[in-house]
Order: sequence, then structure tokens, then C-alpha cells
Amino acid sequence: MQYGDRVHGEIASERGRARHQVLDLVKRIPRGRVMTYGQIAQVLESRISPRAVGWILHRCPDDVPWQRVVNSSGGCSTDRLPDFPSGLQRAILESEGIEFRPSGTIDLEIYRWWP
Repeated sequence: MQYGDRVHGEIASERGRARHQVLDLVKRIPRGRVMTYGQIAQVLESRISPRAVGWILHRCPDDVPWQRVVNSSGGCSTDRLPDFPSGLQRAILESEGIEFRPSGTIDLEIYRWWP
């Protein structure tokens, strides 16, 4: 096994397979809908952790709508990243028609998407 064959101590898989599965799933999220990091991990049968999903999306290709993945509270986690413009994820989601509550979160009962 080579370094990188495991994602955050999860079970071993073919090199890069988990990354491709995450990116393929995120590409399927429709405009105006979201999934959570944990939900993606669950759909992938918990083969990777929600944190690993976040790391994968932090360095994803331009054609992947990373902004459609939010934290378990319906909030934007990217505002905590030092190399990300604050408010960018929210602005993109709002341009897709998603409304935020005064608390800065999305109502997952309305906007959550299940494949």
C-alpha cells in the first residue's frame, strides 16, 4: 500500500478511486440544491470521512460545483479557509437561488438533494 491509498485512516481502496467517486457525485448535484460532507460520505458507504470529502473538494477541477456542498448545519465551511475569499460560497449559492436564514445557514429540509 502506498501513501495516499488511505483517506484519513479509512479502509484502503484503489488509488484515487474515492476522489473520483466524490467528484462524480458532486457533479450530479443540481443547481439550487446542496449535499453535506457527511451525506456524501454516507452515500459512498462511509468509505471516506466527511473531512476527507472536504479535502478532496478543496482541490477540485473547475467543472465541479464544490459550492453545493455544505456542513451538517447547512453552513458554508469555506469561510474558515485562509486561501478562500470570505462569502464566496454563499454568493454563488445565492446566485443559484438558494436562500439563507438570518443565521447564515441553509434549510436542509428544502435544499438538500439525495441522489
